[in-house]
Amino acid sequence: MNSWIRLHEDDHVVIALKPFAKGETLTLEDREGKPVLLEVSEEVPKGHKILTKPVSEGGDILKFGYSIGKAKADLAPGSWVHTHNMGTGLKGVLDYTYEPAAREAAKVESAAASYADRTFQGYVRDNGEVGIRNEIWIINTVGCINKTCEIVARRANSIYDGSVDGVFHFAHPFGCSQLGDDLVHTQKLLASLVNHPNAAGVLVIGLGCENNQIDSFKAAIGEHSPERIKFLKSQEAEDEIEEALELIDELVAYAEKFKREPVPVSKLKLGLKCGGSDGLSGITANPLVGAVSDRLIGAGGTAILTEVPEMFGAETILMNRAADEQVFGDIVHLINDFKHYFMKHNQEIYENPSPGNKAGGISTLEEKSLGCTQKGGHATVTDVVAYGKRVTQTGLNLLEAPGNDLVSVTALSAGGAHIVLFTTGRGTPFGGPVPTVKIATNSELAQRKKNWIDFNAGRLLEDMSMESMTDELWEQLIRLSSGESQTHNERNGFKEIAIFKDGVIL
Repeated sequence: MNSWIRLHEDDHVVIALKPFAKGETLTLEDREGKPVLLEVSEEVPKGHKILTKPVSEGGDILKFGYSIGKAKADLAPGSWVHTHNMGTGLKGVLDYTYEPAAREAAKVESAAASYADRTFQGYVRDNGEVGIRNEIWIINTVGCINKTCEIVARRANSIYDGSVDGVFHFAHPFGCSQLGDDLVHTQKLLASLVNHPNAAGVLVIGLGCENNQIDSFKAAIGEHSPERIKFLKSQEAEDEIEEALELIDELVAYAEKFKREPVPVSKLKLGLKCGGSDGLSGITANPLVGAVSDRLIGAGGTAILTEVPEMFGAETILMNRAADEQVFGDIVHLINDFKHYFMKHNQEIYENPSPGNKAGGISTLEEKSLGCTQKGGHATVTDVVAYGKRVTQTGLNLLEAPGNDLVSVTALSAGGAHIVLFTTGRGTPFGGPVPTVKIATNSELAQRKKNWIDFNAGRLLEDMSMESMTDELWEQLIRLSSGESQTHNERNGFKEIAIFKDGVIL
């Protein structure tokens, strides 16, 4: 295995694939392919950047073929490039011009069209939607009854083990004393979860005095089957736990009528997310997820990309892949509205990456964003979806949500993702309401946290090609969708939600 990698021929930096000590040498190549020796002038951790070309103070430093920041001083080849000598080049709210590259994206999708005949074993619901799990979900309208719902879920799981794929409750603290748009956002998010096809049946439990009243929540849910969705007001029940269990008994009976059957992969929706990124995220796991996303979209399916603040600095790449000028305009609003959200709260727009990202080798937001957006592959952006809303268009969708892991995975699940592909260079045990596939960016993490990691993309730097790894992850997702395997978050019982809060609580 090589000790470094350059991602684009114009890049000023290479990425260290092992730790380098001061005085060690790298054997690089010039434009003619001749070997060039470079001495490292200081200690460089694995995953971090080593400068190979001189850059003057204020000059752009290129990685991925794009600027990832500005030099804070004159920098010489062999330097460790990080936050101490490079800063962001991003500024404020910008104006954008549509320079369409959608035709190039269409070529990528066309190349994957041969996968359209592939099927998986899914559950076809009465409304025509498809689920990959046959679960019962308990959604509470207000946080006051989290423990009640937890008890109901625990008892129901012991009663109906084997009849359905599980009975799950997703605790949250909201629904009471929320006002205006903040309450509406909570209702939309929870209503979209209620409508998720992985849930064969849903029990909505309210308290009775909360702002998120069941009657108004029904309006947010929209038209629904009374066989699939049941409602219970705790304050009106003599024994809310026993009555809840009776309703779940009805839901389980309804769920048992569904059996797995062949379904085209075009019905699949993948959520795309990264968390705890490192210097290898944009080299291994994120491009791999992008390749799988392109394959699914080429087969007629859907991928959903979120983490809007982690598009800053790479947003024009997505804008120029917009299906048309309307979608382009929607992306501009998505980006600038999120910048205004930061400004409204007097926060620095580009206060990113996180401490863990920096420790892993990511120095600026544009560097993080250029790696992050690779999860969206090269497909055409077909739609922009508001927070809490469900995705309705096939192809690559951009979803409004922040970068926070649990908030964004919840939003992806509510948007309709059957599976979330979660790339990570640092590791995390959590999971969302849907199967959350943890994809390690490096082999060390995959080997050390076997009870967290579902797939090791670090092998791309060892003995595996992108094509063979794409095939392997694709087949794993087909098995997962068919119920032949589970993710670690499912086996460990880690299924959680978090709701984006932006408003007044009384």
